[in-house]
This record gives sequence, C-alpha cells and structure tokens, in this order.
Amino acid sequence: MTMERGSMASLDSTLRKGPPGTWRQPELPEVIAMLNFRLDPVKINAAAFLQHLTFKNDKVKSEVRRLKGIPSLVSLLDHPTKDVHHSACGALKNISFGRDQENKIAIKNCDGVPALVRLLRKTHDQDLTDTITGTLWNLSSHDSVKMEIVDHALHALADEVVVPHSGWERASHGGEESCKPRHLEWETALTNTAGCLRNVSSERSEARRKLRECTGLVDSLMYVVQSQINRKDVDNKLVENCVCLLRNLSYHVHREVPGCERYAETAPVNQGPVPANKGGCFGSRKGKDEWFSKGKKDGDDGSGDVVDIPKRTTPAKGYELLYQPEVVRVYTSLLRESKNPSVLEAAAGAIQNLCAGRWTYGRYIRATVRLEKGLPMIAELLAHGNDRVVRAMSGALRNLSIDNRNCQLLGLHAVPHLVANLPGGQSQSGRTLSEETVVSVLSTLTEVLGNSVDAAKTLRTSQGIERLVLINKDGKRSEREVRGAGQVLQLVWAHKELRKPLEKDGWKKTDFMVNLSATNGPSTRANGTYEDSTMPLLDRGEKRDMIPLNDLGPEAYSTLDQRERRHTLDETTDTLPRGVYGGRKGSLPLLDSYDEKLIVCITQTGPSLPYHCY
Repeated sequence: MTMERGSMASLDSTLRKGPPGTWRQPELPEVIAMLNFRLDPVKINAAAFLQHLTFKNDKVKSEVRRLKGIPSLVSLLDHPTKDVHHSACGALKNISFGRDQENKIAIKNCDGVPALVRLLRKTHDQDLTDTITGTLWNLSSHDSVKMEIVDHALHALADEVVVPHSGWERASHGGEESCKPRHLEWETALTNTAGCLRNVSSERSEARRKLRECTGLVDSLMYVVQSQINRKDVDNKLVENCVCLLRNLSYHVHREVPGCERYAETAPVNQGPVPANKGGCFGSRKGKDEWFSKGKKDGDDGSGDVVDIPKRTTPAKGYELLYQPEVVRVYTSLLRESKNPSVLEAAAGAIQNLCAGRWTYGRYIRATVRLEKGLPMIAELLAHGNDRVVRAMSGALRNLSIDNRNCQLLGLHAVPHLVANLPGGQSQSGRTLSEETVVSVLSTLTEVLGNSVDAAKTLRTSQGIERLVLINKDGKRSEREVRGAGQVLQLVWAHKELRKPLEKDGWKKTDFMVNLSATNGPSTRANGTYEDSTMPLLDRGEKRDMIPLNDLGPEAYSTLDQRERRHTLDETTDTLPRGVYGGRKGSLPLLDSYDEKLIVCITQTGPSLPYHCY
C-alpha cells in the first residue's frame, strides 16, 4: 500500500488535470520518461504499461524505439528490484516479437543480450526465466543477433536452463532412472531455449561448433527427446525445437567435429558388391518386414545385411552422441510416433545429414537405418500430405541409397512410393507438390534406379514412364523438373532388354529424350538463385549425352529451417500487474521464431567432384 501511494503521489502532477479524482491515460513519451523516475513503483508501473501497450501493436513498438525507450528498458534489467526487471523484461519480450527487425537490432545495439544473460544467471524465478528465454528466442530470429547470442548467451542458457532442468544431469549421476518418463516442470523455458538455439544453429559453422562443444548441451537435448519418446509425447513444441536443433547440429558433422579426419573414407562409399537379394535380417514377419523379404532366395542367411560396428570402450558423450549408430533409434521412433510435420521433417533431415559424405559413421548409420526397419518407414511417409515432409523423406532415401544393399531394397520396393509423388495420375488426392520436392523425388529415383534393371522394371509397372514423359512433354514444368525426368527416362532406356517391352507399351525412343523446349521458363528457386550443375548418366559402355541437372545426386544435406516459415507458441494475452493502471489482464505475450535456412551443400556423383553451394 505504501508503494502504491508513493507511485500515485509521484504521478499526480503529470497525470491529474482537472477536477480531483479524475485520471487520464499518460502519453507514450510520458510513460517512457517514467522509466527513469527515481521511485521504483513508478518504474514498475511504466514498464508494465509499456508491456501492455506493445502487445500485438507494431505501431507502438516502433514508437517506443523511436522515443529511445528500449535503452531505458534494457538498463532496468540490472535493477536490483525483482518487480522492476520483471516488468522491463516483459516489455522487451513484446517489443522483440514480430517481423519488425529494427526492434531486435535496437535491443542488440544497446547490449540487450548481455543484460538478459546477467539477469538469467542471477534469477531462480521460473516465470522470469520463461520471460528471459522467450525474449532471446524472439531476438534469435534476426541474422545480426545470432552470433551475439552464441557468444554471450549460449553457456548461460546451457548452464541455467537446459542442463539443470532437462533431467539429464540427475540421471547421469544415478539420481533417477535414465530417461524415466516424467513431466518437465520447466518445459516453457526449455522450449524457449531450444527454439532460440534452433535459430542460431543455422547461422554458420562457427555457431554450430560452439553449440556442439558446449558442455552438456547435446547430452541434455538427447535426454529430453528420448524422455518424451518414452512418455509418448512427441508432438509438442519442445520436441520439435530439440529435434530441429539436433538436425542442424548434424549438418556437415563429419567435416566440422574435432578429429573428423579420422573418420574420412577415400574409397567409394558403396560397400562392396551388391548382395544377391538378401533380406534375411528382416525375418518373415508381415508388414514392414515383408516389404523386404519379398524375393528372398533359398539358402539366404541374411549375412549381407550385417554391419560390423566396433564396440566403444567408453560411453559416447557430447557431440559424439550426434552420430552414434544408436541415435538412429531416436529418429526412427519419431518417424513412427509423431504426427507433427516439423518433427517428421527434422528426423528425416537428421538421417539425411548423417548419411551424407564419405565417412565411417555415415556408413554405419546407413546400415543401422536398414536394420532398424527405417527404410520402409521412410518410404511410406512419402505419402504424407505435407510437401516439406515428402521432400525430407525423399532426401533421406537419396543418401541412404549410397549403401548398395539399401539401394537394392529401395529399387525393389520404394520406387512405387516415389512415383506416386510425381505429377499426374490419380493417386495424389489433390496434393500439389512444389518444384523443389518434385526435383528431390526425381533425384532420388535417379540414385535408386542406378544400373538396376529390376528397379527399372518396377518403375515401368508403377506407371512411372507415363508420369515422367508427361513431365518431359506437357510444357507446364520447370527446366529442372524436365531435366530430372529426362535423366530417369534415359536410365530406363539404357537397359537394352527393356526396349522391346517398352515399345510394345507404345513408347518410342524419342519419348526418352529430354525436351527442354517444352519447359515453362527458367527455374525459380526458393532463395532466388539458380545453380546449373551437372550429373552425368551412369556409363554402361554406351556413349550418351550428359544431361545438366541441378541439385541431384547423393550426399545432399537436409536444408535447415526455412526463412519464410514462422513458428509461434500458443497465442496468449499480455500481462499488466495490478497498480495505478488498472486490474490485471492476465497471461503472457507471444513468442515468435523464424526458422533460418543454412547454405545447403551438395555433391555430385563421380570422382573428385566439388561441392556446390547456393
């Protein structure tokens, strides 16, 4: 009561005009001036009122910035009084939300990130931690703030939020059963922190290096995801942010982790001769196992599916957890259980990233995905209704097909799933897939078909020829799609034993030639650039023209989070504490997070071909 009286008395001369007892709402410049008033109750009420005014009001946010209110709010984060810095942080959280990047830059330019970190390290209040981490998540969506967060906030976020509140630390010291299903008391702060780190992890290799090497961070993220899998609660924002972050940290992992040269393989990544239709490791059960056991021959002992993975002498920890073969079970569990498109996309993207490149663990993981029944699972998800999920599954299969055994199985069984995603036919149920996704599917078909006549036969019986010729000739597809379709058609025509059956079906040699004159203008890429790289046809002793083809070939990397996508928490309303400005209006402001897209590097087939980045 004393504080409230002091607050009222200090404002009387400014806010009361006219007869006693009347009250007017202060103008914005007056409220900002009150942030620097000598009495704490005035500062508290002014900051709380700014939080109220800036909720979902971009015009007011811009005005606060123009009137130099942001530096005053940031300075209040170091105030010793809890209510002062709590209200100031709430206002900054609202101001930092939204697509007006100038607000985020203004907070950064007055050292807002270090101030938020200092407050995070000294507070033990859960609500305040939620607000601080939410503000950092909002700020992390702008490129210019990302490395500021990595350099100044990473260790505080790990030490104060992720490690202590994930449960991993207690479990690792025997405090509780490993990954025991339980409710996460600090779920909001963990979600905010994972969202923030998810954004900054797409900035550059230096950011990813620092995140990977941050003590306890990867261990805690893995623990949270596994714990949520055990609880069968994998569709929430916490899991999404954690898995997307793990996917980003898996990008170029074989080239960026310390000592990566130990795992490099200079020999071709295809593992030896193709086994003769061995499917024994999948048994004779129905469902997904039957997907593989079809065509099994007598005397097949399944040895062709066994992979010799050396036993570790010490448990993996830190960034090593990202690429251990055991991590495949985490991602396949998510693919099996999740309904969240972003989780599905990230899990497939992590597999795609780990299978890229010529390195030992990539070889182990390709084989482990097969042993964990991941191939049929990913192939079936090609029928998903979300365009980005389809593209992620296609990309994962493309890199998994580097393994000869995987390529053979996919050639026998996954081709119809891939064909179903090509334009034309009745099986798409009205789905319209983007150019990027269609090109990805064509790229995967190219890899899966390879030099396999059986895969080409499956393509023919799946009505794949009809759809490919339609892409090639209907004049409505982009140049990249036409080139991709032509690549696959020429692979089919290269099998001389298929030419008579194809001619009986009514096809002519000209149907298998690329028809670039029928394209619908130049390709438009999501990032506004076009890379005219090439991938030669597989040589089977016959001279053929090389078809320029963009973005095709194995060892591609999963794109990180797309810039144009927007992720927010459930919508709530603003907080206005009791005081001179009226009653409490309840709840917290929104958070936003824009997923960012990292440079995506791909390699082409063939010896010593360079990476192409766009």
